[in-house]
Amino acid sequence: MSKLLGIIIPVYNEGENIGKTIGAIEENIKTSHRIYIVYDFDEDDTLPAARTISKEGVDIVFLKNVQGGVINAIKKGLREAQEESLLVSMADMSDDYSVVDRMCVLMRDGYDVVCGSRYMKGGRQIGGPLIKKTISRLVGVSLRYLTGLPTHDATNSFKLYRKKMLDSMVIESDGGFEVGMEIVTKAHFSGFKVTEVPCTWLDRVKGESRFRLFKWAPKYLRWYFCALKKAYLRGKR
Repeated sequence: MSKLLGIIIPVYNEGENIGKTIGAIEENIKTSHRIYIVYDFDEDDTLPAARTISKEGVDIVFLKNVQGGVINAIKKGLREAQEESLLVSMADMSDDYSVVDRMCVLMRDGYDVVCGSRYMKGGRQIGGPLIKKTISRLVGVSLRYLTGLPTHDATNSFKLYRKKMLDSMVIESDGGFEVGMEIVTKAHFSGFKVTEVPCTWLDRVKGESRFRLFKWAPKYLRWYFCALKKAYLRGKR
């Protein structure tokens, strides 16, 4: 049976969280979907729990990321999943699955990217390091008002993408989660339709975050200045 939605989850030893994450997906998302677990190594403790759930009837595909690293895991999932709409999500229970069906409706209405937004009216961010929250909000809101990017939260990884749009795009990111910022920037300035929905983000309770703020900051800045440049050039025409 063909599915409308592919949910891409990069994992790294998320054995403590994956059961609750998949449970939340199945409870909240009514759109027909398939889950892609993208892992780096066979000993990852996510796999036994996820395979048990798969045997219970949940539609899960396992993809091995032989290149390693979260950026390559996300790229692999986006490349290999074939559903009409692709959602990138984490395995740490941080993302808000209650809004996914609404995101899918917006995509069926013609949008090419639907961003989960912590910083628009109705959105919330609960927990997490203060410096990370502050920088993320500043980047997202300033891009909205300086460049016209149709989201207050360009840095959030929780985004829904149209597969056909992704297949037309060369993804250049090589660091980590900045890939979401790259895609939404390229999509908007290439004429694709972008929108956002308010969502609630929760900091992880178990396990270690793979986010590396200072290591990846230059990667985010690349796309921040790319958006500023594209907005400036558009205004000069």
